Amino acid sequence: MTVETGCQTARMQNAETKTIQVVVNGQARNVPEGNVLALLRFLEIDPSRVAVELDREIVRKAAWESTAVREGAQIEIVWFVGGGHGAAPHSQRPQ
Repeated sequence: MTVETGCQTARMQNAETKTIQVVVNGQARNVPEGNVLALLRFLEIDPSRVAVELDREIVRKAAWESTAVREGAQIEIVWFVGGGHGAAPHSQRPQ
């Protein structure tokens, strides 16, 4: 665990912020200690558009604030992506 003093970034609000090392989508990151929702905010990710897996278990959105992210955690964040309008009309399908 690392302790940073001063406001290292605009996203770290406290005068003294404890940071932990985690792996997010395969990339090692130093992030402030906290919960899943705080992690998403730190990473500037819109929480309404993602699903989160913490140490190989899906974390339900209702539990994000009460689920701590600990040193060494393995986190996968998956973004929801909108699709098209369905199949192309018959006249536009490839022959």
